[in-house]
Amino acid sequence: MALSSVNLSQAFDLEPVIAGDDIDNSDLVWNLDQFKQQKLAQEFALQFENRLCIYSVSVAKIYTNYNVFFPKEENRQLVILPNPFAFHDIFQEVPEVAVKPTGLMIIPDYYSAKKQKMMLRIPLRQGNEPYRFIPLNKGLKLINSRRPPDQPLLPLLVKGDFRELDEGTPSLHLHSINLNKVSGLSPMEIAGIRSVILAKMDCL
Repeated sequence: MALSSVNLSQAFDLEPVIAGDDIDNSDLVWNLDQFKQQKLAQEFALQFENRLCIYSVSVAKIYTNYNVFFPKEENRQLVILPNPFAFHDIFQEVPEVAVKPTGLMIIPDYYSAKKQKMMLRIPLRQGNEPYRFIPLNKGLKLINSRRPPDQPLLPLLVKGDFRELDEGTPSLHLHSINLNKVSGLSPMEIAGIRSVILAKMDCL
C-alpha cells in the first residue's frame, strides 16, 4: 500500500451525520494533540479510511463502513463517522475480551524506492534487533501463513492506536479480534466479521 496524495479539504468539508448511540460515543473522537506534525498525521490517517475496521469498547461495536472527519471548530481532533445508512455494516455486542493488542505497528517508509509505502513493524522476542520491518501487505500475509487457518490475525483499530513514534512518524498500532471469544452472535455474523476484516486486510 502506498501513501498516495490525499485531498485533506474533503475531510474537513464533510457534514457529519451520526445516528443512534454513536452520537455520544467518545471512542469515535480521537485527540491529535500529541502529534507535532498535524498535516502529516491527517494525511496518514486518511490512507486507512474505511480500510481497517474500528472497534468501540464503550458500545461493543465493530464499524466497517465509515469516513474520517477533521472538524474545523474542534482543532486537533479526528472523528470517525459511521455510515448512518449502512446499519448492516456495524457488528454489535462484540465483547471487549475478544479484542487484544498485538504490538504490531503500521508506519510509513519515507525512504523506500517506492515512495512512501507502508511498513509493518513486528516486535521480535529474540535477537539483537527489537523489531523487524516488512512491507505491510506482505507482513500481514506472512503472519497469517504461520497461524492456524481457523485463527487468523484479524486487525482492528481502537481509540489510542493512532500514535506518533517520533516528531515525524505517525503510526497505527493494531489490535486483533479472537472470534472464538465472541459469544452471543450467530455463526453468520461471526463469519461476516471474519470475511470483512480479511477482505480489507487483503487490500492494504
